[in-house]
Amino acid sequence: MSNAKDVTDSSFSTDVLAADKPVIVDFWAEWCGPCRMLSPILDDIAAEYSDKVDVVKINVDDNPAIAAKYGITSIPAVYVFKGGEVAATSIGAKPKQVLEQEFAAYLK
Repeated sequence: MSNAKDVTDSSFSTDVLAADKPVIVDFWAEWCGPCRMLSPILDDIAAEYSDKVDVVKINVDDNPAIAAKYGITSIPAVYVFKGGEVAATSIGAKPKQVLEQEFAAYLK
């Protein structure tokens, strides 16, 4: 069971841009091996930091409009949105400790 919510092109503005707290967005695709490696790490972060951030996933194959809007050309791409704006980005599968360091300002 994933701790991250699935969002779509149509729910992105409500679930991400209008969120009260920072949102970590995982841009992924079913066929992407590194995306599948990253998924349980983001689930752990979602569970551990649920009071600080929301974690959502958006399938770029099923939701091309948002992927195009944010110029997603490599996946997995993990973006942090705060106040409706991109606040931080991370490209590629990385260990949990690295993501926690990169996004430390949003996990405190």
